[in-house]
Formats: sequence, structure tokens, C-alpha cells
Amino acid sequence: MSRSGTHTIDETTAAGTRAADRLRTSRVIWMTTVSAHEVPQSSPVWYLWDGGDFTVYSLESARQVNVTRHPAVSLHLDGNGLGGDIVIVEALARIDHSLPTVPENDAYLAKYGGIMEERDWSPKWFASRYSVPMTITPTRFRYW
Repeated sequence: MSRSGTHTIDETTAAGTRAADRLRTSRVIWMTTVSAHEVPQSSPVWYLWDGGDFTVYSLESARQVNVTRHPAVSLHLDGNGLGGDIVIVEALARIDHSLPTVPENDAYLAKYGGIMEERDWSPKWFASRYSVPMTITPTRFRYW
């Protein structure tokens, strides 16, 4: 069952528990922003979700400009290929320089440090490339 129009996930339901678990553990979420030409742009991103806001470190690119001009974004996880296990988050994004850098973010390194190491990326190198910290605040969750 879907929980539409709520800024939280109801973890007392099976669907809510599954959605929250997926948001905490999935490695990639799709982020959709709106370009200056009003065109939706979707990109896979690494993220953290603490049960409230999402943290994303972005390339210094169009996504940063998109969020500055149009802070409304959506995030979604891949489904099960049959129209199930859907998790969609409508949200407001902002550039947030109060967030720790990647090398200082222990939770982010716990989630992605192994992948960085496998690819011979140091946290410092990753932070120099993905240097735009964003806080994404959910306004509505939809899941089923």
C-alpha cells in the first residue's frame, strides 16, 4: 500500500518497512532535477539517508545550477522490474556547505569507502571531484 502525501514513511506497515530499509541500504538512487530549459534530468547518485534528510555530494555541474534555480527534485529507487518495490521521494534540495566533506563524513565512508577503495579512489580525490554537498529534504514519500 502506498503512503502518498506524507513527509515520513510509516514503518509500521510492511511496505513502509521495506521502503525505509531500501532507502537506508541501497547504494544508488536516481535524482531528477529540472534544467534551465525546463527539461527533467535524471542521474544516478550515491547518497545517505538518516530517516530524515538525504545527503548527496554532486559534481560541480549542471545539477548544481538546476538545484539553485529549481530546488524541487525527485529521488527514486529502481523497482523490481514488475512494477513493485517502488520508492519515490519528492523533495527540496539545497547546496549545503555546513555538511562535512566526504573524508570527514564517517557514515558516507562506511557506505561507500569500500567501493572507492576498489576503484583506487581516495576519499580526498572523490571529495575534490564530487565537491558540491547537498541536503535534500523530503516533502512527500510514495511507495508500494
